[in-house]
Amino acid sequence: MAASSATLHEDPARLGPDAIDRHRATISIMEELEAADWYDQRALATEDPELQAILTYNRDEEKEHAAMLLEWLRRHDGALNDHLKAYLFKDGPIRSPKPATAAPIADGSLAIGSLRGEVS
Repeated sequence: MAASSATLHEDPARLGPDAIDRHRATISIMEELEAADWYDQRALATEDPELQAILTYNRDEEKEHAAMLLEWLRRHDGALNDHLKAYLFKDGPIRSPKPATAAPIADGSLAIGSLRGEVS
């Protein structure tokens, strides 16, 4: 099987088809958003109203493509699905405080034991 993209960081034979498809979607989202940014800059820079309208239309088409790909990826990545449910389409601050974690250990250690294999 040939690599689906030059940006794969691992041997495609070890990844499997699901991981490769998620990679394809991720790379495609990046490309669509990059294209939308380029069209946006060009639309803002031109003084020709007709060209601006065409570039704005093209920009918004790229955003539509990115949204469709994001939805596909959401349906195929459980962790992404959970994060999108937590953060998208909510009012208030985007970054809310994380739930409280366990109280720190009194001696200041991380409670992970010795890295030398010694038991503390």
